[in-house]
Amino acid sequence: MEISEVETSLPDPVDVALAEDIGSGDLTSLFFIPETRACKARIFAKEACVIAGVDVVRKVYRKLDPRLDLRFLRQDGSAVKPGETVIELSGLVRSILAGERVALNFIQHLSGVATLTARFVEAVHGTGVTILDTRKTTPGLRALEKAAVKAGGGQNHRMGLHDGVIVKDNHLLAKPDLAQAILSIRRMHPKILIEVEADCFDQARYFASLAGVDLILLDNMTPNQLRACISLKRAGLKFEASGGISLANVRQIAETGVDFVSVGQLTHSAGAIDFSLELLDV
Repeated sequence: MEISEVETSLPDPVDVALAEDIGSGDLTSLFFIPETRACKARIFAKEACVIAGVDVVRKVYRKLDPRLDLRFLRQDGSAVKPGETVIELSGLVRSILAGERVALNFIQHLSGVATLTARFVEAVHGTGVTILDTRKTTPGLRALEKAAVKAGGGQNHRMGLHDGVIVKDNHLLAKPDLAQAILSIRRMHPKILIEVEADCFDQARYFASLAGVDLILLDNMTPNQLRACISLKRAGLKFEASGGISLANVRQIAETGVDFVSVGQLTHSAGAIDFSLELLDV
């Protein structure tokens, strides 16, 4: 079995969020909203963005009240304008309000990730470079945040330590027999991606000489340093730039000839998009 096939059992973030917010019940709605009162409602964006998290909103309301009727006017990856309706809801007011904050929390955060990713993707358009995410994610939300990166046009790097190999500086400080270790893991996991991090040209040159290395991560290098390392390219070897990447410099970095640019801020610093839920026909 490949490492990437190993199944993990993690708490459902929707279950965690609902338990956190609702607890033993929505006291306000219990006393202020008649039990049988029904209405229509809508969730809409209050600013331009790229949508992500639609399926999470679906899951929130399915868990709360399967009788609710939800109509999805936009899907993940869609660009929307301020005021544009993304989801229409119909059913009991208590159910709609019970899920309001959790649904909005998810869609505003995930749409923020997708929107920022889309800006980076647009910034490198035409260079052939792929924008990647990292493991700098919110604990418990990695799968959702990485799905949002894909909705924004980026691609996912490894999901965790279990489905890819990146030998970084702290691994190298342990002074492993690098060549032998690469051959060993290649024998046991022939399809796994093997990447090695270099912080200077000499390191990159050594790593490029090793059999079995698929990708060299060029960390915190200037455009000139990146170009020098990319001159080492051989068949089957690709290069990734990382560290200090911003919207202001990503185009310049992409034009050096790297294959990938990984951007931690896609998931660790994306701002939330403003969404609102509005009751209609109460």
